[in-house]
Amino acid sequence: MSEMRDAGVVVRAGLARRPPPRAFSRLLRFVRQKPLGTAGAVILTLTVASAVFAPQLAGYDPNSMSIDLLKAPSLGHPLGTDNMGRDIFSRVLYGARTSLLVGFLATVMGTGTGALIGLTTAYWGRGWDLAAQRFMDMLWAFPTLIIAMVMMMVLGTSLRNVIIAISIVILPTSARIVRSQVLKVKEMEYVTAAQALGASGWRILFRHIAPNCMAPYIIVVSATLGGTIVTEASLSFLGLGVPPPTPSWGRDLFATGQTYSELAPWMPIAPGLALSFVVYGFNLLGDAIRDVLDPRLRGS
Repeated sequence: MSEMRDAGVVVRAGLARRPPPRAFSRLLRFVRQKPLGTAGAVILTLTVASAVFAPQLAGYDPNSMSIDLLKAPSLGHPLGTDNMGRDIFSRVLYGARTSLLVGFLATVMGTGTGALIGLTTAYWGRGWDLAAQRFMDMLWAFPTLIIAMVMMMVLGTSLRNVIIAISIVILPTSARIVRSQVLKVKEMEYVTAAQALGASGWRILFRHIAPNCMAPYIIVVSATLGGTIVTEASLSFLGLGVPPPTPSWGRDLFATGQTYSELAPWMPIAPGLALSFVVYGFNLLGDAIRDVLDPRLRGS
């Protein structure tokens, strides 16, 4: 009996000394080694939380007008009101929904489609590769904003069209980077062995090649998110983005920046600072992810 009790004590002691989960330890190591990346993650977490809980955090309807025109920041209106009496704090919170929705969906669609094009063109090559790469060259020959503006003029202003236009103009980056990675990976010995065993091209592509291209793809996604949000804000600033009365940081800057920048400076400052902080957070987190995933920057 005493031996069993001793064994139980040993087992309980072993359980007490069990190391923390690997994911938690990796998170702690990331926080210690990448404080700027952690700061970016905190900024983005707060932004996403404010967008998700905007109805609970906002004290007013973002499109509700009142007689309190151009009211300076106060307890009732923390960021003041605009020229229509709308609460700027509420519009900033709801504008985060628009920017994040467009940013995430356009980035996922654009980089995902570009990655698929890069995978298939690099593996099969020939005419498909030639045609696809010339199309990417055509997209890369013009500034991103110019192409997005032309597409919005053709498609019309709506949330869906903004997502489609931005996703198309960010195709070339992920397509070129993934293609270059596939060209290196497909020459590896394990790919040659899979071909010798009779594996189909699609199986080799998605089972053996694609997983080894995920690191540069994740880096591209993290680096593209900030630029996508800036592009959406630029289109809205020019009147080609999300149509009113949907809250948008870029549209609020366009509507107030020229006319009321001196009379009511809090109007352009609030959406401008929100846009700057979110893009800054994405850049900090993207740089940290690149440092972690890129072996050349890890020193390995």
